[in-house]
Amino acid sequence: MIRVALADDQLLVRAGFRALLDAEDDIEVVAEAAGGRELLERIRSAPADVVLMDIRMPDGDGLWATEQIAEDPALQDVHVVIVTTFELDEYVARAVRAGAAGFLVKDTEPADLVRAVRAVAEGDALLSPGVTRRLLDRLAVGLREAPDAAQLDVLTEREREVLRLVGLGLSNEEIAAKLFLSPLTAKTHVSRILSKLQARDRVHLVVIAYETGLVTPGWQ
Repeated sequence: MIRVALADDQLLVRAGFRALLDAEDDIEVVAEAAGGRELLERIRSAPADVVLMDIRMPDGDGLWATEQIAEDPALQDVHVVIVTTFELDEYVARAVRAGAAGFLVKDTEPADLVRAVRAVAEGDALLSPGVTRRLLDRLAVGLREAPDAAQLDVLTEREREVLRLVGLGLSNEEIAAKLFLSPLTAKTHVSRILSKLQARDRVHLVVIAYETGLVTPGWQ
């Protein structure tokens, strides 16, 4: 059973998410909170696998709460998904640095929300690749003032190519098709890149791809 916590100061939003997720046989909403501090209290007493986190909340916003979760060893298995609007892109950049596992927009289709929760619970941190890419395209300039490609020196040319495709939002299967590899080989490359760059997850790899200039806004 996938345990989900909802953090949003709008009761109607929480009620909608709860109704949608509780209708699934393998998902259970275990906690709700209207602010960051309340969320931390609740997930410490009722452990969650996934938190759907709004950013603008009273008494501890989503950015602060994401940082607290990332820094707490007791919450290391909690995956935070930022539920945002494009107007909050500057906060998303900071949230992913704090450890957010992915993004959703509030007008996401219900089926996509359910798939996203399952995906992040299974460890696939890159949610809604198209949304993630659009968000990062718009905030890329804020990730780092000047590209720093030196950290990519540990990668092979093939691994750089794979990282660029990860940065563009492609899944392992799509990378495999693009580079004429087997899905298993693509997955192995991604795993090695994660290890070499000491990255938390695929979302972190996307950020690194932008930070180093390997991917630039609008690159296809």
